[in-house]
Amino acid sequence: MANPLTAHEKELIQKYFGTTIEELSPATFKQKLKELRVKYHPDQFQKFEDDTILEMAKERFQEIQTLSEKIEAFHKGENIGTPPGAKAKMKRDFMSPEALFATKKMKIEIKTSDKDLKYHLFGSFYRWLQYGDTFKVPNTGGTIIMDEDHRGTRIGFEEVVRIYLTFGEEDIVEDIVSWLAGKIEDRANSLIIGQELVDNSYEAILQSIKKQSFLRLAPPTT
Repeated sequence: MANPLTAHEKELIQKYFGTTIEELSPATFKQKLKELRVKYHPDQFQKFEDDTILEMAKERFQEIQTLSEKIEAFHKGENIGTPPGAKAKMKRDFMSPEALFATKKMKIEIKTSDKDLKYHLFGSFYRWLQYGDTFKVPNTGGTIIMDEDHRGTRIGFEEVVRIYLTFGEEDIVEDIVSWLAGKIEDRANSLIIGQELVDNSYEAILQSIKKQSFLRLAPPTT
């Protein structure tokens, strides 16, 4: 199948990354993408206190993310087109009651100004957790590894709590998401799951995690 990038998408790639997709090397792509994520992250526009500007920033950030996924697929030699109806089918599949999910070390980044967020996530255990240590999500089979902390550059306290989520097919995704959403509600400035900017609501978190951890539909029982 021919490369299905639209002419507009090709123009955007040249605009953001400074060259055509064919001439964009993987190393240059990674460096430019890092710069773009910093430049257009919605948190950079909070200071304007304007909902319209903030919404435009979110759309720009998501636009760059969508382009980056297509560029990564192009570098891997994959078909980056989606057959007609495939996206709709995938959406139906991962929302189906028969859908199965599992993930290993799904990256979740929580940007916060709340100094107590780690305590709300991990209780007193957070004082001893180091990279590579495993925390069990209460009442589920899910586990979390906490990465090192990263201080932000904005005025006042701000840090990124980076965690890696793992769960298997036998685990109930809703229970894991209910725990996570309850812990970060009203405490997170922004949330990125995988590479997707996600609202702090239970429904948005559940959809993002299910979409990114979808395996297949369970076979019909006989």
